[in-house]
Amino acid sequence: MNARLAAALLVLLAALGGGALLVRNEADSRKSPDAGTLGQPLLKGLQASQVASISIRQPRGAITIARKDERWTIAERDGFPADYDKVRSFVLQALSLKVGQSEPIGDKDRARLLLDAGGTAIEFLGADGKPLARLTAGKKYYKREVENPDKAPADGRFVGLPGEPGQAYLVSDALAQASTRSADWIDRSSFQVEKVKTLEVRYPGGGGWRIERNADNAEWKLEGARPGEKLDVGRANAASYSLSLLELADVAPKDAKHTGLESPTLVNATTLAGRAYAIKVGRLEGENYYLSLQSSGADERPREKLQSQHVLLVPRSKLEDTLKKRADLLEKKEDTKK
Repeated sequence: MNARLAAALLVLLAALGGGALLVRNEADSRKSPDAGTLGQPLLKGLQASQVASISIRQPRGAITIARKDERWTIAERDGFPADYDKVRSFVLQALSLKVGQSEPIGDKDRARLLLDAGGTAIEFLGADGKPLARLTAGKKYYKREVENPDKAPADGRFVGLPGEPGQAYLVSDALAQASTRSADWIDRSSFQVEKVKTLEVRYPGGGGWRIERNADNAEWKLEGARPGEKLDVGRANAASYSLSLLELADVAPKDAKHTGLESPTLVNATTLAGRAYAIKVGRLEGENYYLSLQSSGADERPREKLQSQHVLLVPRSKLEDTLKKRADLLEKKEDTKK
C-alpha cells in the first residue's frame, strides 16, 4: 500500500468517526507476528472454569463481579447476588469473540475509537487474583446509519488488546453486557408477599388504612369503615396481590444518602401462612422507590434475609396499587343525573 492511499484511508476513517474499520489486502498486512488473524479467537487461552471474577472499568464507573460460595456477587453492592445467567453468558461471549478485521492505528484513531482510557476496560481474573485475559471495548460498529447509536442494536464493536496499542480489532459481538451499572447485573428476584391476610399502610404525614381477610377467597374488610363507605374489592385485591409480583430495579450503594427511609411510608403485611413483613418505602428516585425490608416467620428464607441487609430499589409501577390513598380504595359513587 503506497503512502498516498494509506493517507486517504485514514482520512476516510476519521470522517466516519470510527464507523468503519480499514480493510487491507492480507498480502500487504504489516501485523505483528503474534497479532490475531481473521477468524481466530481474540482471547486465546481463556477458559470459563478458571474465571473467578470480572472487572469492568469505565471513565465514570467501575464494577467487580466475583464468584463467592458457588454464586456470583457484586463487590460494589456489598456482595449482593448477580444474575448467574448474565454472568455466564458474558463469559461465554468473551470466549467466542473472533477477529473479524484488524488494522494498525495511531494515537488519534485509538482515541476516536475509544480504545484508550476513554473505553471500557474488561479484565477476567483467576482465583489467585491474577489476570487471565484483558481487552478494551471501544466504539460500537454499525453496518448502517442509525439515529441514536446509544439505543440502536450494534453489529459489532472495536476492541483493543493490552500490549498492542497500535492495533484495532473488530468483532461481531457488540458486548452490550459490558456495563458498570449494577442494575445491569443484579439478580432481580425479589421478596414476594403471597396470600396476604392483613395489609396496613401508614403515610409519613399521617393517615393510612388497614384491610384484612380470614381466608384466601374471603371478602376483604376495611378497618374503621364509616357509614356509606364500601371497599372496592378489585382495588383491595390489587393492593395485596401487587406485593407478590415485586421485582428489583437495582440495589443502592451501602453509603446511599437521601433515600427518604428516615421518614418512610410504612407497609406492614401478614400472610395466611404466618409470615410478617415490615416494609419501609422511601423517596422516589426517577421511576424507582428506595425500600427496606424486614421479615419474620417459622420458615427461614435466605433470600429475604440477605435482601433485608440492603437498601433496594423497586419500580414505582410495582408499588402504586399498594401505596394508594384510603379514598382510592373505596367504591366511587356515580354522579346522580338530574
